[in-house]
Amino acid sequence: MSFIDWLLVVALNGSIILFAVFYGRDTKTSSDWFLARRSLPWWIVGLSMYATAIDASDLVADSGGAYNFGLSLFAINWIGVITGWFFMSQFIAIRMYREGMYTNAEYLEARFTPAARMISAFIQVIYRTVVMAIIGKTVYLTLEVVADWTPAFAASAVVVVAIIATFYTVIGGLRSVAITDAMQSFIMLAASFLLFFVVYQQVGGWAGVERQLNEREHGLADRVLHVGVSQTDELSLSGKSEDAAAALKKLGGTFDPQTNSIRTTTPAWVVCVYFAIAGMAYSVVNHTQVMRMLGSRSEWDLKMSVVVAGGVMLLITFANLFIGIMGRAIYNLEGAEVDQVFPNIVRDYTSAGLKGIVVAGIIAASFSTYDSIGSTLSALLTRDVYARLFVQNREEAHYLQVGRWLTPVIIFGSFVYVPFLHGDGMLLFFLDIVGAFVVPLLTVYLLGALTRVHRKSAVIGMLVGVTYGVLFLISGSIAERFGVAILRPPFANTYAVSMISMLLTAGTMIAVSCVLGWEKSNTLHETDESGWLAESRSQISIATPDTAIESTTIPFLLGALVAGAGIALTIVVFW
Repeated sequence: MSFIDWLLVVALNGSIILFAVFYGRDTKTSSDWFLARRSLPWWIVGLSMYATAIDASDLVADSGGAYNFGLSLFAINWIGVITGWFFMSQFIAIRMYREGMYTNAEYLEARFTPAARMISAFIQVIYRTVVMAIIGKTVYLTLEVVADWTPAFAASAVVVVAIIATFYTVIGGLRSVAITDAMQSFIMLAASFLLFFVVYQQVGGWAGVERQLNEREHGLADRVLHVGVSQTDELSLSGKSEDAAAALKKLGGTFDPQTNSIRTTTPAWVVCVYFAIAGMAYSVVNHTQVMRMLGSRSEWDLKMSVVVAGGVMLLITFANLFIGIMGRAIYNLEGAEVDQVFPNIVRDYTSAGLKGIVVAGIIAASFSTYDSIGSTLSALLTRDVYARLFVQNREEAHYLQVGRWLTPVIIFGSFVYVPFLHGDGMLLFFLDIVGAFVVPLLTVYLLGALTRVHRKSAVIGMLVGVTYGVLFLISGSIAERFGVAILRPPFANTYAVSMISMLLTAGTMIAVSCVLGWEKSNTLHETDESGWLAESRSQISIATPDTAIESTTIPFLLGALVAGAGIALTIVVFW
């Protein structure tokens, strides 16, 4: 990278960070820090949601995922994330907003029990810190490949990025984070579109990609450039003991003696649902997104924000993830190497100036995610664990300080996951965590909003779903180490795990409700909060349906249109 490139990286990101510090200096109260005093307009909320969703992992890790899965991966954003945003704005987040809630975990206590609230907080901590670890490795790979830095120097740069993000987040909370996310989104958009068009032209457009894919492997273009294609995976048994090989065969698939491997073929619709559930889990079981909605200045702004976020997501998903597909046509990568497809393309297909803008976009995406997740998880741990369970009657300044000091602990604590981000790529590790822990919680949110399931059904349902998820996570290792198959098909199929987890959780909740009785309605119950938790909720204005400001019909129609467009692109246009 040239001096001009580094000047662009520093100037674009540095100016935004300085503004964040200036803008957040007046943050005094918990409503300021956690909810930006409910003052954010719809376009800032929407751009902030997009900037947090399309983080550096989408540019690097998801490009590696698109290298493996092709257009099938697009369902994670086009169906899952966008539909999840729309559902949240219409059915769940809006109820939290009217009740003056600060976190999505609070909702589960009001709908179910305090235990459900605690479980939600801890699952989100596990889930989102994994993402921060992926961000760290993303920046590391980019600097190592594009800037040709040594591993130690690239790792040091990741630490510096985390320190800077921690600094301005601690100062301003959501007030700083939301505005910087919105500003950083423009850098990310410019970087993504410029890189896409440059590489797209150089490889010869769609026809060129199709031709090069087929030159690499006969029929590869049909598998990569369409969603409606079955997914085939192979597991080599070379080097495995007889007992391990026998156990692995029982987990599913067909043994091929010629290649000494197990081949598993999964229908396209199962793969599509797998990605869609993962995307919806991101939107629903993710206070990083909900926190922005709750910071909206009105119900209209809250609902309209998803139109902005979803509209941008429709366009940017294609530009970002198609980089991975073009990389499949250009490079021959295997295993964890697929995560290098984006940095390789930036290194090989950009010149001075453009390289700086793209790297600036990756750094901006990293900042937007570090600050967002840091402030979000801080809010969850401060309100839903610390103040709810341990210290209930301290002054507001105390909890504000706790929230601020938890931010660096969360951001730097995420680095413990980095050693696990190897193997078949970062995306698959992330999706395994989602299937095991997040999907049961997603199911609880959905059934809590749409049905009258019993209050006590949530924890029992989550325990069943998470138990199955953990068994799935360890099934491969147990088969290899001990020669025992603890699961059978289809329960051991990677792409079926989310669906099965959702069905097990929902079935358990329904069964519990049949035994204990159904709620008279799915209305929210009063919680026994006291002290700062109760006082802080009284600080913010609570909108009711009678005083909901403007009509929300237009946001509903536009939101449904955007969600419908995402579904149509996936199952019609590119199927």
